[in-house]
Amino acid sequence: MRSHNNKLFVKISLTLLSLLVVIGVGYMVITTFTARNYLQEVNQRLYGRIAQNTVKEVRPLVNGEVDTAAIKDIMHSMMVINPSVEVYLLDPQGQIVTFVAPYKKIKLQEVDLAPVQTFIAKEGNIFITGDDPRFPGQQNVFSAAPIQEEGELQGYIYIILASEEQSAVSDTLLGSYILRLGSGLFLVCLLGALGIGLLALWYLTRNLRTIIDTVQRFKEGDMDARIPQAEKGDLAPLAETFNAMADTLEANIDELKSVENLRRELIANVSHDLRTPLAIMQGYVETLLIKDASLSSDDRKGYLEIVLGSSEKLSKLIDQLFEYAKLEARQVQPQKEPFFISELAQDVFRKYQILAEEREIEIALNMPQSLPLVFADVALVERVFQNLLDNALKFTPKGGSVQIELEGQVDSVSVRVVDTGKGISAEEQAFIFERYQKGSRSGDQNKGAGLGLAIVKKILELHDASIRVQSRLNEGTAFSFQLPAYAG
Repeated sequence: MRSHNNKLFVKISLTLLSLLVVIGVGYMVITTFTARNYLQEVNQRLYGRIAQNTVKEVRPLVNGEVDTAAIKDIMHSMMVINPSVEVYLLDPQGQIVTFVAPYKKIKLQEVDLAPVQTFIAKEGNIFITGDDPRFPGQQNVFSAAPIQEEGELQGYIYIILASEEQSAVSDTLLGSYILRLGSGLFLVCLLGALGIGLLALWYLTRNLRTIIDTVQRFKEGDMDARIPQAEKGDLAPLAETFNAMADTLEANIDELKSVENLRRELIANVSHDLRTPLAIMQGYVETLLIKDASLSSDDRKGYLEIVLGSSEKLSKLIDQLFEYAKLEARQVQPQKEPFFISELAQDVFRKYQILAEEREIEIALNMPQSLPLVFADVALVERVFQNLLDNALKFTPKGGSVQIELEGQVDSVSVRVVDTGKGISAEEQAFIFERYQKGSRSGDQNKGAGLGLAIVKKILELHDASIRVQSRLNEGTAFSFQLPAYAG
């Protein structure tokens, strides 16, 4: 894991070094360009009035004609003093009339007058470049002044202040200066910035290293590994997200362990409940085969009735198991529709009335004259009624009573099934809706499959509802739930 951290640190460090090199090179380029412009501006500010002074000292035009000899004499005199200048005489349109330049080489026949006129208008107090007749496409600093005779413009004196030779010498010296200054300064700054950057990087990534180490510990099986003070770090969202994810994974693992334990318990209980009716059926069938000749018709009928009852119990248990498995796997989707729950309650009441009379239990249905429509799956709600009534009749002794109560609420209908059985202890109430948890209020642990209430809970969850229980030992039990009213 440490090698991965080092690789990340090295990658970020190389990126930082590359960035600093690019910035350093950019700095040297900008410095060179700025220094060159600075030297040109200094040259122009020092010699910017040379053209104006030349016009004052020389009459370039005599009776409208160019005095070439006089101009060349003064031009040669200036070049003796400052051999870097190039002097040009321009007509009013910018055409070159005559010039004095090294090697007498020029490649332009005219000069753009826009920079010249701007320079004259600003009286030389501006940094500006113009055409260099010896190098088309290049710009150079210059001095310029108008030539006037009797108030009329006759042309311009145009002086290039930095000749090719001066530019070459300046560039060489400037390059050498930048190289000497820049190489040392750049190296010192680069190393200093890199060192400071690496320290800052190490400091800023300390939280990242902590996160990586914690993730590695979690990966290696330390389920309690969490990032300390996650909300205070520089990477707080990442740290908090990891801690939340770790909590969720740990909870899911605990849930899977719980589910696995329940699965084992379910298998054990199912095996027991399946074994009981099968053993009864097998025993009586063997008796019928062994004692077939000696059994009376009444005994044979009694044995067959026991076998039939056991097979019915076995079939009911298997149906419950399949039903619960489908509900738990979300394979059952409720087909909701509006219907009158009062009519459904009356149908269920009539079916169970006969069964209650056989067991000498009083059953009653209490509800108002009118109840709103509910929006739910009719078949599944009927299954809830059946399971609750089966449970109530199962644990209510002879002479007891079972009440079905319906009550309209503002936006729902409340349903209660109340019995006068032995009740459920407070300890058992927390588990009676879990799959395969059987209550002991009947005193018979083998009575019932223990899936009826679990199925009720799953069905109501599909309707975004819940089942509640109120019970006291020896006082009875009440199960209640609510279904949403149909809004229309």
